Formats: sequence, structure tokens, C-alpha cells
Amino acid sequence: MTARLLLIAIAAAAAAQTPSAPPEGRQRDLKLTREPAPPVVKPGESVVIPRSYALVIGISDYPKLPPQGQLRYPARDAAAIYAALISPEGGQFPPENVRRLIGKDATLANIRQALEQWLPSVSKDEDRVVIYYAGHGFVAGGKAYLAPYDIDINNIPGTSYPMDKLGRVIGAGIRAKWKVLLTDSCHSGAITPETDTRQINASLLQLDRSLFSLTASRDREQSFESEIWGGGHGVFTYYLIKGIEGEADENADGVVTADELGEYVRVNVRRDTKTRQNPTAERGSYDPSMILAFNPARAPAAPLQPPKFGALVIESNMDGVEVFVDGKSQGVVNKAKPLRLPGIQPGVHTVQGVRMGYEPDGPREETVYPGQETTVTLRIVIPRVRKRSAVDSFNEGMENYQKGSEKNYLKAAGFFRKALNEDPKYSQAALYLGRAYHALYDYGKARQAFEQAIAIDPDYAEAQASFGGMLLDVGDLDSAIRYLTAAYQRDPSSSLTPALLAQAFTRKGAYGEGIRYAREAIRLNPGHGEAHFWLAEALRFSKRCPDAIAEYQQYLRLSDFDSKLAGKLNYYVLGYLAGIGRKKRAAQKDIWRELQFMANFGLCDCERIGRRYDEAVQWCQRALRLDPGDLYAHYALGLIFTEKFNQSSSAGYLSAARSHFEKVIELNPDTNEAERSRKYLARISQVVSQLSRPGAAP
Repeated sequence: MTARLLLIAIAAAAAAQTPSAPPEGRQRDLKLTREPAPPVVKPGESVVIPRSYALVIGISDYPKLPPQGQLRYPARDAAAIYAALISPEGGQFPPENVRRLIGKDATLANIRQALEQWLPSVSKDEDRVVIYYAGHGFVAGGKAYLAPYDIDINNIPGTSYPMDKLGRVIGAGIRAKWKVLLTDSCHSGAITPETDTRQINASLLQLDRSLFSLTASRDREQSFESEIWGGGHGVFTYYLIKGIEGEADENADGVVTADELGEYVRVNVRRDTKTRQNPTAERGSYDPSMILAFNPARAPAAPLQPPKFGALVIESNMDGVEVFVDGKSQGVVNKAKPLRLPGIQPGVHTVQGVRMGYEPDGPREETVYPGQETTVTLRIVIPRVRKRSAVDSFNEGMENYQKGSEKNYLKAAGFFRKALNEDPKYSQAALYLGRAYHALYDYGKARQAFEQAIAIDPDYAEAQASFGGMLLDVGDLDSAIRYLTAAYQRDPSSSLTPALLAQAFTRKGAYGEGIRYAREAIRLNPGHGEAHFWLAEALRFSKRCPDAIAEYQQYLRLSDFDSKLAGKLNYYVLGYLAGIGRKKRAAQKDIWRELQFMANFGLCDCERIGRRYDEAVQWCQRALRLDPGDLYAHYALGLIFTEKFNQSSSAGYLSAARSHFEKVIELNPDTNEAERSRKYLARISQVVSQLSRPGAAP
């Protein structure tokens, strides 16, 4: 059944306000489509979000384009769209269902694979699918193309993605009841004189006549990007993000529909560019109940009148101040560069500026008025001074924390708690209190402490990463990804956070994202053992065993402390709990052994798949020395010895296979592996009986 493509809609023309002229910067081109707004969700009415998938593409730097062809913000746009889509107060997409192709990852081959293989393979008729693209668009030979990272302007048809093919893929290949395509495409006539904005826009709008399409501008218009929009975005994408976050919810029911988002984007983009850029929509056939975002916390008891929007302009007396509006981070403001946040609904909003080591400014209430800018000056002036007694208690806690073991962690927690009682704004004490309880497996108290640290210092990337690591331990993978993503955006230089994200996505089965984050962690720190381990796991489950083998072996080399250092340093690598640093905890050796076991088992499994049975036996036997009671390793050895018997007809292999299959049943008789083991044992008994007959071949 052919489903319809929906390119997000923009409303019909309305009176626009005219602030400053469009800023200098690179220019982008595209267009939109319009349909009647879906019905308002009534108060108390349940909102059902369908299973959702998204592909997010953003390309700023093109290695084969000249300097004038480089863009500033599409990669940043794509990262922000991703955060808005996975937010529980926004798009509500499961993080593992959002594939990102940003920068060098957005090659033609990867875009083809995602559009033509991945999305068609995962989407179903009742799903929601969103595709976002920010980058260049070109025309060659009368056809329009989207430009991947590796485009060659001397061969545009052979190195770009045709827009007519995009329409066929989304319209016929991808199954979903709600389909959305957001395109913020750019072009420069100086690069390819044939490129025509009108041609690009027309191609997007004509992908399929049943579509509801949204692009960034009208025929022959340009699309603007500048730092004045949220610190650096394309104007079109900036308002998409704000709209998805809830600013477009004009009827205040908590739901952002296509019509609401379209109208919000169109009005604000036209106003900010003095009507030089006009997101445009054409009528198509689509489900009027299409939900693009949902934030129930924004829904008041009674509907409000559709507002006209205002803006916040944030100034600061200090560099590196993170700005929070209504509790949500809006970016970082510096002393010489105000942060402008247009598209804010009129009314009272809370504004807070935070910087580590200083008392925050706010939260305080600021009123936004329709059509006006409200300037807020943040003053970060008071260094956070610790009470001597609190610092002494914290240092005592750290001394015990560094020693490790259950007894010392309990002592450390007491000192950290004492430091917090003496100084309730001591965020480091709250962080290490969380880490101590984490080490003691007291996840409830650890959660409270981590949340307290983040409440004290909302820009505390280390606390966000540690909390994410704890959430991995308790299996709350979606929440872990959100905290870790926030930490990674705040501090992209640490290898720890992408390594934890690699673990989270791999455990969710999003192996492509797991591979990407693991490789980023390894780029930042080639000696990060756990990053190599999770890269190996993601590669193995992606059926790329030759690559996985090398990564497992590298992990084992980097984590070989048992023979080299354990006796001297009493030091073990922290695996699942890398979020709390390389400190010992109550059962840290067990964690180290578990990762060692998993690496050896992974090598066994890969060698078995490659039919290198002797090597597989050695790795599985090593795994069982670390965990003799693992039924999967016993089951794998049973399979391997069965295959070795098939190759050699040696009865000794049957005996070995029998013992391992029997062990599987003994360990857990109710598993699928146990059921299959019974069938293997029955077959082994038949073969042994045949071999025992007089004259049977040995």
C-alpha cells in the first residue's frame, strides 16, 4: 500500500511584522505546503503518539566545494533538531529510532542506505516518519538534487541525491500514516550557475501530488542563517526547533500539529527577514490529526487566544553563561555577543543564567510582550564561596571514596551528606554523594543526589554524564541517552560521554549510532578500552564480525590489568559504570570480569560464525573461566563441538557437545536454548546409537 509523503505545512499569508533586515551570512533555499489544521485536542483527551522514526541530515562543510560553498550552521541545526525530536517534551521519538547523518557521515552512500533500505525496512503503516535535511541543493541537467557531504560539482548527477527519487522513495517505499519532510536547503549560484532556486523549490513541491510539503522559502528566494537566531542557526530551522519545543502550540492543548508549526514558522521567518524569506505550503492530502510534538505540561486548563510572538534578548557580563528559559537550556551567551531568542509566546517566563563556580542569576520572571523584544541582562558576579567546614567534610568524603569498598563508600556518603547539609549549594558534594550511592547499588538515593547536583548547577556536564551512567545501570536507556546527549553537547571534548552513549545505543539495538559514538570516543581517546568494547559489540550485532574481532582484542589488550597491574595497584577498569570515573566500587572486580567475559564470548561467537572452530573453542573456554555458569557460552560450545564432529566424525566431539548441552538445561531449563539443547541431545543419542552398532564407521 502506497503511503503519502507529508512535507511539513506552512500556513497561508498573514500580516508580518518587520524588525531588522536579514543578517549577513550564507543563504539557503526551499519551500512549503499547506493543509487545514487538525482538530484541537480536548482537555483530558488522551494523546497517542505512534511508533516513530526519523532521519536527520545536516552538512555544513563540503570538502569538494570552494570556500564560498561552505555553510556555517546546518550541522548544528541537525543536532538541535535531533534533541527536539527525542525530547519527552517535544517530538517524543525514541532515541534509537532517530538516525543522524551529520557532516562526514552524510555521504551519498549513507543517505541512500538510510532512505532506501533502513526506513522502508523499519516503518509500518501506522507509524510516524520524519526526514530532515539541511545543506545545499543544486540543479544539473534540468534536475534538482540534494547535496551529500561527498558531492563533486563536476559530476552532480552521479554524486548527489535526486529529488524526484526522494519523492518516489518516501511516497512508495516508506510505510507510515504520517510522513513529514523538513528541508532547509541551500545553494550558491557562484558554485553552479545552472542552480535555480525556483527549480529546487518546484522539485520539492512536486515530489508527489498527495504530499504535504514544507521547505524553507518561496521560488527565487534565499534562505538565511546567522548567529542571531539562538546563537547560530538557519532562521527556518530555528523556528522549527522552537515550534517543536512547544512555542507553536497556539491553542494550548499541549499538541503541536502540522498547521500550528507551519503557521508559527511562516509568520516568524517572514517577520525576521522582512519578508525576504517566505516558507510556503501547497495543499495536499494528509491526516489532519497528525501530531508533530506533544508536551502536556504546556497545556493550561483553558485554551488561550492565538498569540503574537515576542522575543527575549539575553545579555551577560561574563562569557560561558548557560541560559535557561522556563527550565530548558537555550544555549550559551557570551559577554560580547547577546543571545537572541525570538518566537517566544507572550506572557511571563522564567529566565536563569548559570555558570559553574558562581551563584546563578535567577530564576526570575520576565514578561514577553507581543511583537516586542524584552532584553534581559544576566549578572554573574558572586563567586560561590564554600564554608570551610563543608570543604573539610567534602575532602574527608573524597579520601574515603578514593579507597573504595562498601565500608569506605558508606563513610564517604556520610561526609558528602554532611558537606551538603553545611552548604546546600555544594554541587560537587551532591555529585559525589550520587557516585557513592551508585557504587553501593542504592539507585534511589543516587538518583536524588545526581538530580540535586544538576538542580544546583544545571550546566554541570559531569553530573549529567554520571547520572546518565547510573541510568544505564538501571536499564532506563532513553533517559540515559537524554542526559548523556545534554552532557555531550555541553562538553564534546570528553571521551567518556560518547563511550556511554555508544553503550546505551548498542544495548537498545541501535547499532549504527553505537558504532558512531564509540568511534568518536576512540577518536578523542584511543586508549578508552570500554569504547573499543562497545564498538565491538555493535559491530558483531551488525554482522560485521571481522571488524568486531579486532575491537574485542584491542579492548582485552587495554583492559589486561589482571596480570599486569591488579596485584600492584588494586585497580580495575570500570565498565558499565564508566560514568563515575575510574574509581573502585563495591563490586567493581565483578564488573571488570563481566566485560572480560563478554569480550571473550564475542570473540567466540565471531569465530564460530566464521567457521574457525578451534579458535572459537579457545575463546569460549576463556569466557567460561570468567563465568562458569553462563548458559550461552555452554550452548555455543555445544554447537561448536557438534560442527567439529560433522567435520571429523570423531565421537569425542559428541561427548563434549553433550556435556555442554546438558549444562544449558541444568542452568535454566525454561530458555529457548534449553529447548534446542534437548533436541540436539536427542539427535546426539541417535548418532551415538548408530556408531555403537557392529560394523559402524568410527
